[in-house]
Amino acid sequence: MQISFCSFAELLHLETICMKKENIRNFYTKTAASRSKWERMNRFYHKSLEGYIASIIPEGKRVLEIGCGNGNLLHTTKPSYGVGIDFAPSHIETASKRYPDLIFKVDDVEELQLDEIFDYIILSDLTNCLWDVQTAFHNIKKLCHPQTRIVISQYNYLWEPILRSGEFFRLKLKQPAQNWFSNGDTCNLLELEGYQVIKIERKLMFPKYIPIINLIFNKFLANLPIFSRLDLVNLIIARPLLSDNQQYSVSIVVPARNEKGNIENAVKRTPPFGTQQEFVFIEGHSSDSTFEEMLRVQAAYPDKDIKVLRQSGKGKGNAVREAFEAAKGEILMILDADLTMPPEELPKFYDALRYNKGEFINGSRLVYPMDKNAMRFLNLLGNKFFGMFFTYLLGQRLKDTLCGTKVLYKKDYDQITRNRHYFGDFDPFGDFDLIFGAAKLNLKITEIIIRYRDREYGSTQINRFSHGWLLIKMSAFAAKKIKFK
Repeated sequence: MQISFCSFAELLHLETICMKKENIRNFYTKTAASRSKWERMNRFYHKSLEGYIASIIPEGKRVLEIGCGNGNLLHTTKPSYGVGIDFAPSHIETASKRYPDLIFKVDDVEELQLDEIFDYIILSDLTNCLWDVQTAFHNIKKLCHPQTRIVISQYNYLWEPILRSGEFFRLKLKQPAQNWFSNGDTCNLLELEGYQVIKIERKLMFPKYIPIINLIFNKFLANLPIFSRLDLVNLIIARPLLSDNQQYSVSIVVPARNEKGNIENAVKRTPPFGTQQEFVFIEGHSSDSTFEEMLRVQAAYPDKDIKVLRQSGKGKGNAVREAFEAAKGEILMILDADLTMPPEELPKFYDALRYNKGEFINGSRLVYPMDKNAMRFLNLLGNKFFGMFFTYLLGQRLKDTLCGTKVLYKKDYDQITRNRHYFGDFDPFGDFDLIFGAAKLNLKITEIIIRYRDREYGSTQINRFSHGWLLIKMSAFAAKKIKFK
């Protein structure tokens, strides 16, 4: 009898769950016809949200929106292939008529039937109304490849009293009992289901458009530390942790100017790793026969795959770009020719990328004690400042922005190149160009802690004051493009 009673109780519990979930489905189905009216009343909020999410997703991607409603948001992302699913048939009918170039299907993410692969998957204002958010995260993993990005928007739970008041005064569509997920709650479920959170952005402090108020609150205060905790919209960007653990070919780019005494050691001291190694030396108008030394080393090591180039322009940024264009490896690495970042450390960067610990691997020189003359005091202070500023700016931890060693997949660099028009060609050093490009693509940035050594040959080519002022100007430009856009 006990077994029978337990079975009956379980069935009763399941029936209650289904009934409650059916109530949610019925509510959104019944209110579909009036939803356009409420969206017009809160047009500024919806247009702002569409703009935020569209700025995250590059044009021309395969995009899925779950809970697509009338399809406006999916349309705004300008996908090459766009699919929207919703469990309310009336929503799908409206969206299909409005955007015939997109595909809309009736489907429930908690009982997902869709079986395709997408670059970006959007869940906008959905965690608050799903019955089982963890099941939804579990189900959408089958729609992901390793570079897929999950974009989640949800209300800041601190706004619950204000939003409930809006419903009471009929300024907002009255909702059934909702989930109120903090960012920590959502990140916890993502981690349980095998995702890694890349960053969290907070937007929109005042969800109605009043010109001066919008400038002060939404453009300025909403993007500042502490104040941003009061923003209405939380945007969480995550990626699935999928890895095939395969080996890759590697191109090690060595930009050099007046580094004749370090060229051979760059080859001799680099350990073997990857399926194939290629050294791409690129010389920048030296006065100490660096170019001739590169040619000598190329001839002296015929068993090594060594390319020698002379850059057409000026600056490390130009040298890196031209060398990356000539590189053939699946993974691109930068090794500064001063060898203050020991070449022996390069396998750590390779493994971090290969094992999917990150997608843009950056060196950090500011943890271990340095050699006495490795970095001057003012340079150290500047590096620490830029590290803190960029952590705030990008929403990802980045302690040492100016470490020359940066590693990424060539396919990701190709995407950075295609999107370079967003920031423009403004970085003579090359570090910011890559960091901003990686952040724009929502690549996961991971740092490898290294020991920073004093150079054995030559002298530093950094001018603390003129270069420092240039870095400040570039940072201000990036803040406008990334944070205060």
